[in-house]
Amino acid sequence: MNIPKMALSVRQPWAWLIVNGWKDIENRTWRTGFHGPVLIHAAKGMTEDEYRAACRFLATDSRLVDALRALPDYGDFQRGGVVGMANLTECVEDSSSPWFVGPVGFKLTEARALPFLPCRGALGFFRVDYPAPAGDSPGGEGRLL
Repeated sequence: MNIPKMALSVRQPWAWLIVNGWKDIENRTWRTGFHGPVLIHAAKGMTEDEYRAACRFLATDSRLVDALRALPDYGDFQRGGVVGMANLTECVEDSSSPWFVGPVGFKLTEARALPFLPCRGALGFFRVDYPAPAGDSPGGEGRLL
């Protein structure tokens, strides 16, 4: 498995929902030309109000109820580090995904959790040196289209 070098910071519980295969769109206000594998960094901050708002969002759509049932309790999220990776395949301004609220969505596929790596986040895409598991090679640079 190639470990990407670029990361995107996402607040919890959204980061958990991405790396556990529930959330296939990450909403942003800006477009990107970046496509390819990306590390998912869980931001340090998450208030109880934000957690409750996320739970309310999940409860509004019958397609998201199973994700709500799977969601960990507020205090059980890892924060302030890399929690997984996904493949950013497309930047869209419309989608039938229940996760899309716009105005821009990053379509994500092949998401998976990785062992937690504490590190600082940043705005936009940023570089992280995530150690490759034994026998694997680093790589997965992604590309600008």
